[in-house]
Amino acid sequence: MAQVISLQQKLLKNVMYSSILSGCLAWLLLLGISGYQSMHIHDELMEEISALLLGDVNQAQGRHVDDISEEFDIQYQLWLDQQQLTTSEEQSLLQQHLSQKSGKHFAWVEGQLVRTMVTEDSGLKVQVIQPLSIRFEQIWQTILAFALILIVLWLIQWGLLHILVKRQLQPLNQISREIASKSAQDLSPVSAPVPAIQELQPIVAQLNYMLSRVEQSLNAEQRFTADASHELRSPLSAIQMRLQVLKRKYQSHASLAQDLIQIEKDINRGTQVLENLLLLARLDPEKTQHLPQQNIDLADMVQDVLKSLTPFVQEKQLKLELSLHRAETAGNTELIFSCLRNLIDNAIKYTPSSGSVVIQSEQQEKQVIVRIENSGVGLSDETLERLGERFYRALGSRTQGSGLGLSICQKIMQLHHAQIDFKHSELGGLKVVLRFTATQVE
Repeated sequence: MAQVISLQQKLLKNVMYSSILSGCLAWLLLLGISGYQSMHIHDELMEEISALLLGDVNQAQGRHVDDISEEFDIQYQLWLDQQQLTTSEEQSLLQQHLSQKSGKHFAWVEGQLVRTMVTEDSGLKVQVIQPLSIRFEQIWQTILAFALILIVLWLIQWGLLHILVKRQLQPLNQISREIASKSAQDLSPVSAPVPAIQELQPIVAQLNYMLSRVEQSLNAEQRFTADASHELRSPLSAIQMRLQVLKRKYQSHASLAQDLIQIEKDINRGTQVLENLLLLARLDPEKTQHLPQQNIDLADMVQDVLKSLTPFVQEKQLKLELSLHRAETAGNTELIFSCLRNLIDNAIKYTPSSGSVVIQSEQQEKQVIVRIENSGVGLSDETLERLGERFYRALGSRTQGSGLGLSICQKIMQLHHAQIDFKHSELGGLKVVLRFTATQVE
């Protein structure tokens, strides 16, 4: 089964994915800029402390340097040659002997990454050191607050997109409703949405072109149906008239008159079948309220079909196994008769001489079931799948036919909202199962 994708959901996902990606990039950019600014500001503080210590030791020991040191967790020490002149109160990260060269460095001290700066001037040497974690503590709150704002904005955007995308897809829903309302009686062009949407114009144009072609095809089919009806009725009517003449002429010959009566019945049934097949070609499977229906006992109908096919059964010396129980449903008598006749006739044709044909009927609580199966050469899975296709006949078949019988049966069953299944028979041939709803015409 083909996967079904929601255009609305896909649009929402794509917009949200792009928004989330943009938000994440903005968050990373803010993290980078904030980190850079924090590094720059704290480096300036370290430079300021170093300058104060190198400029005036007494002034450096004042409150200003200590305040900066305590507030930003900066440790410092001042050396003159090998003598330590001053140091910060906190000395956990300071080295007893300065070995680093002048400049700013990153180092790993006491299990943490630190930023150090060493400055020399006129024999004086200053080391200033600060843990990097201090520098980022101040920006984490800003970064986390920005992330929280992003999440709230994404949730708001998701809700707004649901409303806006659904509104923007209204034209598609409008076109869908118009297409669903079309039938064989109404193939007028689909109106374009107002205001016109540029992307939908080619779809509407091609859809209307297709509807126009379908309407032309249906008109051509109706003309053909009318012509075929006229051309086929005429010879059948002429045969009926000749039979009336023959019946009057040979009414004294009892056996011949009986045969003529049977022929007349067959012609009348053929005329009725023609009318129903023409009706079948015109009917919409979704609108069957105009289909004449009567109460039918399928078991009796099977017996009627077998009476008309008895000569063929006797000719091939077939063994009929019947298990017919009362099976009542509602439907069109002639169409269902044609369906059963086609199926039973096929079973007889494709059964080898002296073979078996099994026909069963039963009525369950809500279903009426008819099974028809025959012995013979088994069918391949490919052939079984293609049964019912118009004009399809199995390769190697020696029986004559148009390949339309099973397709007509399928349409008749469809018109009656019934089910037809083709299966492998345990007898070796084909098994056909018909399932009708157990309903009655009031």
